[in-house]
Amino acid sequence: MAEKHRVRFEPVGIEIDVAEDTTILRAAAEQGVMLMHGCKEGQCAACKSFILDGDDVEHDRYSTFALPDYEKEEGFTLLCRAHAYEDLTIELLNYDEEMIQSGLPIQEATVEVVANDHVTHDLRHLVVRVPEELKFFPGQYLDFAVPGTEETRSFSMANTSARDGLLEFVIKIYPDGLFSRFLDTDVAVGDRLRVTGPFGVFTLRDNPGKDLVFVGGGAGMAPILSLLRSMAERGIDRKATYYYGARREADLCFHAELRELEEKLPNFRYVPALSEPGDDTWDGETGLITDVLRRAGLDLTGADAYVCGPPPMVEAALELLPALGVAEKRVFYDKFTTTGEG
Repeated sequence: MAEKHRVRFEPVGIEIDVAEDTTILRAAAEQGVMLMHGCKEGQCAACKSFILDGDDVEHDRYSTFALPDYEKEEGFTLLCRAHAYEDLTIELLNYDEEMIQSGLPIQEATVEVVANDHVTHDLRHLVVRVPEELKFFPGQYLDFAVPGTEETRSFSMANTSARDGLLEFVIKIYPDGLFSRFLDTDVAVGDRLRVTGPFGVFTLRDNPGKDLVFVGGGAGMAPILSLLRSMAERGIDRKATYYYGARREADLCFHAELRELEEKLPNFRYVPALSEPGDDTWDGETGLITDVLRRAGLDLTGADAYVCGPPPMVEAALELLPALGVAEKRVFYDKFTTTGEG
């Protein structure tokens, strides 16, 4: 049994016990404390925090773009890679008071594959059956164990609950992706996969009367679709626009459902755009999705923004949205980092 240490988070005054063989972020999640995070792989810096007291901390491998050496020397840490070897006091630099103590218990389960279908040439719609209801908030994700390895990969649910015993995922296939290549070539209906979760803080915050803008691309469709489906189920009538970027018309997915959501949610508008329309008979928006949003000339003062997709798109949106009036603390995002190992 690994020795445990007490970790206190300021300025929220929450304390947890952390075993030496568990990262601080994972220990917090297991105890229902939802700390801000993104990739859980030391790449995105969403969980970057500052060590106020204590210094016996070791880190799993991480990107020095997320935590430069000089910041580590100053006392900064990445909670998703940090292991405590003494009691610590940590200042959270990025936290959400609405979410921090609303965590759901982390569960492990074996799921059965119900469907594994193409929705575009490089996106799969994976549907699995869970043996018992797994609770999660729309916008969260699960970790899938990669069979035959110690690795996991994270994928967001596209549905709003597991009440019917099913979970949906939209997963991009990378030729050298450890899990996606396995999904593309080996996974069949009836196969069983191990999952753990839920994780993530990409969830819809209450902000009555304020506009919503969603910006997505690729497999970033999944968590945003979950949020939109949840709005329809709950009758949330906030003004909302979803800007979704794809290369060609054949790369658009869930297009018909999103048009139907425009009927169910009178204040919702779906704006797809193609960056490479080619010879397609496309009469919609063209260009990078952030350029489309910029051209719209919107005043988004007071709005909430949700961004999910490939890192370059997310980075461009994070730069653009504050210029359009969105307060930085009201920009919520998931950056879909990739590993690309074979």
